[in-house]
Amino acid sequence: MNKRTALRAMLLPSITAVSLAAGCSPTVKVEAPDKPIVINMNIKIDHEIRVKVDRELDSLLDTKKGLF
Repeated sequence: MNKRTALRAMLLPSITAVSLAAGCSPTVKVEAPDKPIVINMNIKIDHEIRVKVDRELDSLLDTKKGLF
């Protein structure tokens, strides 16, 4: 076997594999869902209550100096 025939024997299977793989390219479809999207947001907001209690405690401690 000469070099050209050996090179052809090595390249032929790889070219065939690449050709077959290119024919099987995946398809991506983007579709809107049938049902509406539901986002469940269970959020508990109590920040304002804590600030009010902290302010009341600060004013109470300021007026009553001998508590602690």
